[in-house]
Amino acid sequence: MARTQRSGSWRRRDPEPDAERDLGPEPDHEAVARKILLDRLAEQPRSRAELAAQLARRNVPDEIAEQMLDRFEAVGLVDDEEFAQLWVRSRQQTRGLAGRALALELRRKGIDDEIVRDTIDTIDPESEEAAARAVVRKKLRAMRNVDEQVKIRRLVGALGRKGYGPGLAYRIVREEVGAAEDPFDADDWDDDA
Repeated sequence: MARTQRSGSWRRRDPEPDAERDLGPEPDHEAVARKILLDRLAEQPRSRAELAAQLARRNVPDEIAEQMLDRFEAVGLVDDEEFAQLWVRSRQQTRGLAGRALALELRRKGIDDEIVRDTIDTIDPESEEAAARAVVRKKLRAMRNVDEQVKIRRLVGALGRKGYGPGLAYRIVREEVGAAEDPFDADDWDDDA
């Protein structure tokens, strides 16, 4: 490869294009697809649609991609139902998301609507409420010197963004804000004691 000097710096000059240049053997698309699938699944569980999109981005022919995905599904490495259940448990615990938000995320991941409905139906209302309370309690710690109405508005908004309905969000926020009030408030003391 030749070098040329341009504007006081050295720059590589590409060789002349050769129309007859050998591009090498055709890649083994099946081996490429297998490696992509195994690499992606080793990182974290993924939905079939996510894996199919990854194969398409890497120019694996659709026919081979479907064949490989079917094979991975047959041996249990790709399972949208199991993926959905793992996703819901994880996101509910780590992010405190409600069923509506989780359903939206699963649909974005390419999970079939029937699987989404079945998975969301398994969410225990009590655990969903507990997750909402945990979100509120965590945020309340940072709001000690904030006006009560502002607290309520911010907390209800935070729960709304996590997919909780307004009725549940407002009830939980009122209960948690009430429980977080100072137990030694002057109004609570009994003068007859």
